[in-house]
Amino acid sequence: MSLTDREPGTASIPPEPSPVTRRPRATVADVVRALTEGVPPIRITGYDGTGVGPADSGITLTVRSERGLSYLITAPGDLGLARAYVSGDLVLDGVHPGDPYEALRLLKDELRVRTPTVTEMVELVRRLGWERLLPPTPPPQEALPRWRRLMGGLRHSRSRDSTAISHHYDVSNAFYERVLGPSMTYTCAVFRSGQDTLEQAQTAKYDLVAQKLGLRSGMRLLDVGCGWGGMVRHAAREYGVRALGVTLSAAQAQWAREAIEREGLTGLAEVRHLDYRDAPRERFDAVSSIGLTEHVGVRNYPGYFVALRDRLRPDGRLLNHCITRADNRAPHRSGAFIDRYVFPDGELAGPGRLIGEIHDVGLEVQHEENLRRHYALTLAAWGRNLVANWEDCVGEVGAGTARVWGLYMAGSRLAFERNGIQLHQVLATRTGPDGRSRHPLRPDWTP
Repeated sequence: MSLTDREPGTASIPPEPSPVTRRPRATVADVVRALTEGVPPIRITGYDGTGVGPADSGITLTVRSERGLSYLITAPGDLGLARAYVSGDLVLDGVHPGDPYEALRLLKDELRVRTPTVTEMVELVRRLGWERLLPPTPPPQEALPRWRRLMGGLRHSRSRDSTAISHHYDVSNAFYERVLGPSMTYTCAVFRSGQDTLEQAQTAKYDLVAQKLGLRSGMRLLDVGCGWGGMVRHAAREYGVRALGVTLSAAQAQWAREAIEREGLTGLAEVRHLDYRDAPRERFDAVSSIGLTEHVGVRNYPGYFVALRDRLRPDGRLLNHCITRADNRAPHRSGAFIDRYVFPDGELAGPGRLIGEIHDVGLEVQHEENLRRHYALTLAAWGRNLVANWEDCVGEVGAGTARVWGLYMAGSRLAFERNGIQLHQVLATRTGPDGRSRHPLRPDWTP
């Protein structure tokens, strides 16, 4: 008699149920394979011991925790990567956190990202566990999303601009001293050659601006968005100009005032904690705006350039120096990482839009040049400074914020090198209604 036979009148014994076939838990390597095509250019490993990519690449990216994996899944793209990296849940070995340029270059050039189908994504999450879809708390360095910033005022209102500027610039003056160097200049330098030091290049930039503006002893200069007062102090010290700078950063204004006093420039140079819209309504011989336009908002360009125009005397010169898109048709708003970790509410337009807006408020553009490659060299120098002073910088602002800066500067350097963004200087004059101008027929500065 077999085990399945039964005698008449006896109850049948049901067979034991077969065990449910469970899909194995998804690994970090499975997630990487689902989100990419081909072999990654660097080694990618996980907290679970799995990995993909060449073992001898020299650079390894490690997802160190389940929280890090949740960051990547709940915010696909640069925001999730930034959250995991800033929090320390994503680590790059083989590059310094102060300058991860080489890793970013490899990933941009050779990593092929794909978007899984809905079916693939559902299956992946089911194997990971649905709890992975619960977004972890972002790192403290992250600014609020755009929709929540409405509580602080409309975009580019005075109150909201003040908060955005404070997020970026009121970090630590000591931190900026170590990264920017003695000039405390957080804008693109001008290099005569690749052998110039950062300080030589920053001095050359200030000289170029001063010469384009035709500064001479006794003239009056307004520098809007003056930062730590670099242009103000240079114009007063080197050209005998009475220079006023305004900045929305209280920390910058305090540092600049102390520097003016140290250098014996009191009476010639002054820095005030002011919005550019509240700068004195006087007629200046020249106005410089070096790195402010990125913060004012593209829709505010007309009012911004009117404000600068109205502070110029007839035939006065304006020098506007700012980052731009390479394409006039590109979106104005920045990506998630830049918006949430670096420049909240920052916007960029193409050079054509910039020049057009300057023309449309009645200013006459006299000269324009692109310093894109110079900014790549500037960022490389700042990255070297951050690496050299890494421990001190971490001591000042914490490891998370220091990582933000390393990532931001390396990524920006790559964008300038690849012509993703540019840096344009535009020189314009307040020409009278009769068209007469005292501007020279040919440039009166050394290019």
